[in-house]
Parts: sequence; structure tokens; C-alpha cells
Amino acid sequence: MRGGDREAEFREYVLADRTRLLRTAMLLTAGDVHTAEDLVQTACTRVYVHWHRIRHEGAGPYAHRILVNAFLDERRRAGRHPELVTADPLEPREPDVTDHADLMAVRSALLDLAPRQRAVLVLRYFQDLDVATCARILECTEGTVKSQTAKALKRLKDLMADDQASGPTTGSS
Repeated sequence: MRGGDREAEFREYVLADRTRLLRTAMLLTAGDVHTAEDLVQTACTRVYVHWHRIRHEGAGPYAHRILVNAFLDERRRAGRHPELVTADPLEPREPDVTDHADLMAVRSALLDLAPRQRAVLVLRYFQDLDVATCARILECTEGTVKSQTAKALKRLKDLMADDQASGPTTGSS
């Protein structure tokens, strides 16, 4: 029954962490539900394959590292161009969001960031991970996380400012 115990442990882990994985994937993909689901499925599959080794060490950080790496790998593929999401995506949870226009502007700006910069921002600010944990997930130095975070925040600020400047304006005298 040992195999059944492992299956039950894995199932319990997935039920507990899937929503968080999906939320991270949704942010990484800037709201592309289908790609986010694919990333979560890839992460869960790889966690399952290595469950015997990682179940006691904590599958959460491992799964999030796989998720981010799968996202970065997807962006590296030749000929892959991100699709523009135009329909309202299904969100796992966002009851606090009151301004849909702001949400769409942030997603659009995130989509314009380089994949690694987007990953750093999602991990640091949406997952609330510290620099050391981000460095482990991204397999880089803490200094790289800090510099990528600074560059990404500057780029995001510029993109948001450009979006506001090019948005509809009201008549002024």
C-alpha cells in the first residue's frame, strides 16, 4: 500500500498548492488562461515524477521553480509569439480588484516585459518571496535577482506611464 500512500500524499499536495501555482502562472502569462493551465500541468507532472525524492523536502518550492522554468522555456522556443488576450480570462481569485482597466493595463505591461523580468516581479511581489528564494528558483545569484527586479520595475513604470499617456483623454482648455 506504500504506492497508494504516495499517491494520496501527492493528491493532497496538489489540492493544497494548485490554486497558488495557477495564480503564479496567470501572472507569468499575463492572464493567458490556457498557457497558465499548461504550465501548472507541466509543473504537477514533473513533481509527480520526482515525488519519491521531494515529498519530504517540500514540493512547493520545487514546483514553483519548475513552473517558472517551464514559463521561461516556453518563451525561448523559436517562432513562439505571445498571443494578445482579448476576452475576459477566468481568474482563480481576484475579489479585491475593483478597476478592470487597471488590471488589464498591468497585464499588458507585464506582457511587454522580458520573460525573466516578469518572472522576477511575479515571484518577488505577487508571491512575496525573498531575494534568496527567488535566486534559488531562478537558479541565479541574489545580485541578479536584485538587478533584474530594479530593471523590471523601471520598465514596468515606463510602460504604465506610456499606457496612461496614450489612453483616452478628456477635453481640456
